[in-house]
Amino acid sequence: MKKSKVLMIIGSLLILGLFAFPLWNITLEAPQYPIPLGMDIHINKFSDTHEFDIKNINLMNHYVGMQYIPETIPEFKIFPIVIGFMAALGIIFGFIGKYKLYLVWFILISLLGIAGMYDFYLWEYDYGHNLDPNAIMIFKNPDGSVMGFQPPLFGSKDILNFTAHSYPRTGAYFMFVGILLTFIAFFVGKKEAKKK
Repeated sequence: MKKSKVLMIIGSLLILGLFAFPLWNITLEAPQYPIPLGMDIHINKFSDTHEFDIKNINLMNHYVGMQYIPETIPEFKIFPIVIGFMAALGIIFGFIGKYKLYLVWFILISLLGIAGMYDFYLWEYDYGHNLDPNAIMIFKNPDGSVMGFQPPLFGSKDILNFTAHSYPRTGAYFMFVGILLTFIAFFVGKKEAKKK
């Protein structure tokens, strides 16, 4: 089997790591929490980094009027189907062996990834800004507007006495490596085609 085909198939299979490992993690550090509170985001669920973390985050957020982290969101039904479909499509393209299809797959998965990150940003924005006006504690910015509590999309950010961290987890690395391999497969396949 040609090297480009192998790379394409392996790359497509690697994105299935999202079914086994979390995609993203948000962690909250503060002096009153010696062990930071954390939430892992999978393609089909939220989970505690440590036992009861989400419960504690919800209790804490209630005081400033933030919404509870839900048990499920519509994306948790959509993402597994999309990832399964893209893995299957990539494997099919790999067996077909036409390098231009590898580029089509790469562009499609990249666009889906961008759409997923944008959706994540919108969720974070709503979660951090759509606050209950009757909350127990309301914090204001220097200009008098109500303070938002949106965690960063990527990186770290200070929010009051908390530092929020938002970074990829193991599933995301599986996906990144898989996508990279399919991009390499395109160039390898192009080179193989020129040798014919």
